[in-house]
Amino acid sequence: MLKLLKNLGKKEWLTVCVCLCLIIAQVWLELKMPDYMSEITVLVQTEGSSMSDILENGFYMVLCAFGSLVSAVFTGYLISTISSVFSMKVRKKLFDKVENLAIQEVKQFSTSSLITRTTNDITQIQMALAMGLQLMIKAPITAIWAITKILNKSWQWSIVTAVAIVFLLATIGTIVAIVLPRFKIVQKLIDKINGVTRENLTGIRVVRAFNAEKYQEDKFDHVNNELTNLQLFNQKKFAFLMPVMNLVMYGLTLSIYFIGAYLIKDAFMVEKISLFGDMVVFSSYAMQVIMSFLMLAMIFMMLPRAQVSAERINEVLDTNISIQDGKLKKNRTKEVGTVEFKNVSFKYPDADEYLLKNISFKANKGDTVAFIGSTGSGKSTLINLVPRFYDATEGEVLVDGVNVKEYTQEALHNKIGYVPQKAVMFNGTVRSNITYGDNGKGEIKDQKVKEAIEVAQAKDFVEKMENTYDSHMAQGGTNVSGGQKQRLAIARAIARDPEIYIFDDSFSALDYKTDSVLRKELKKYTKDATSLIVAQRIGTIMNADKIIVLDNGQCVGQGTHKELLQNCEVYKQIALSQLSKEELENA
Repeated sequence: MLKLLKNLGKKEWLTVCVCLCLIIAQVWLELKMPDYMSEITVLVQTEGSSMSDILENGFYMVLCAFGSLVSAVFTGYLISTISSVFSMKVRKKLFDKVENLAIQEVKQFSTSSLITRTTNDITQIQMALAMGLQLMIKAPITAIWAITKILNKSWQWSIVTAVAIVFLLATIGTIVAIVLPRFKIVQKLIDKINGVTRENLTGIRVVRAFNAEKYQEDKFDHVNNELTNLQLFNQKKFAFLMPVMNLVMYGLTLSIYFIGAYLIKDAFMVEKISLFGDMVVFSSYAMQVIMSFLMLAMIFMMLPRAQVSAERINEVLDTNISIQDGKLKKNRTKEVGTVEFKNVSFKYPDADEYLLKNISFKANKGDTVAFIGSTGSGKSTLINLVPRFYDATEGEVLVDGVNVKEYTQEALHNKIGYVPQKAVMFNGTVRSNITYGDNGKGEIKDQKVKEAIEVAQAKDFVEKMENTYDSHMAQGGTNVSGGQKQRLAIARAIARDPEIYIFDDSFSALDYKTDSVLRKELKKYTKDATSLIVAQRIGTIMNADKIIVLDNGQCVGQGTHKELLQNCEVYKQIALSQLSKEELENA
């Protein structure tokens, strides 16, 4: 928690100091009121007292109450501002960190957990800061100041007050010790609820198609009930605190008046009035002390959960990013549009076996290099090493003759037009999704947008949409088909005119005719660019300059379509499973 408070700037810390002064003034005014009450009590019981003296003290009491109110209002406003600014800064810092995390780090936390940490966890800290900052300053000052005012009144009353405070602290400490470990579980269960909800919404079509609504409901109910039961347990323990607080407060008041009655009974007549006034003052100050510990109890109810949330946020912020930027920013290299793998092997950080083993090849400018193999052979993983979504475990991946690790990620990605296996569309318009290819700036000109859409064979359906290029695009592209999403994703990559195109099984949702026409137009348009294509269809890659065949993470063949039919059994089997011998011979 203290580590996160470093995100507060000088302006916020200055505001905290102003709040401190206001709170001190507020406490002084609140503790001054019992003194005036004592004066009024003595004046009422003293013969010959004038009404003007009583009204004067009463006026000062009202003035103190009003001053305390004004101070509390200003303090509340300033602390709310501090907590909001703090929340904004931490949320931005956390979001920026998540943006820079490598894929393996994102998987380490899970998407649902990162969403919870960016929203719910930060809200917990904001609430604790908004209420806790005021109470944490006010409670100790009030308690210490009130105690110093009552210490010399009566040792009997002081002992009773001390016993009440010790009992109260013991109760609070016991409850916090029981509840604190469970707050960690609460946040993890919120992660689970987010995960189950997200999974259900993402796969809603499959859920309905298989009539699995009841199964999903039971799955959600299990996690939901688990969270509810845990929260009920925590709240029951905290609910026990309020009756204890009331018992202590009223018990202390009763004890003070009970002891006071004996003290006044045994005192001389002259001292009786003074003792009665002291008893009223002591009772008021004792209540202030108890109220201070009540405020601390409220903090103890919020801080444990806020502390757990802070640890979860710091866990993300302190994560070492595995993909670090190089120093090469300028786009000046001896080679242009080349991609080379030199004895590259790769395994996931938590895996024992290599997914890719000793892969070597080179793609020159203008070449089309295709990758094919059975499911799980490592095709997508291999091309994901080029934009550094992962780093090679062994060997080197070179782009334009330079190791990809030497580039800044921005410089490297500016050389690449990437079309993922699962086309991603963002909430906005068709135009905004295509111009997203300009590093998300959306500054690509309209002519370029139209040209890219035409090459990607998306013109026919885009221009039939109600607002054509300005038609609404739903988040995830749910208002267009899978094939249309793929074509728009391809258009987005084309619009940025990269040196290297990466197509990760990006033609799988297209019919054969559209696939064929698109590849021909793409070949014309990108003749000076290098294309890396992962595909399952032989028809998609048979005209590539070089085909690399993968099997269990190893390269078992390189060459053209005809060469591989002659000397690579794995390729031949894949080809025969899709096309007849006659079709292969005539290809």
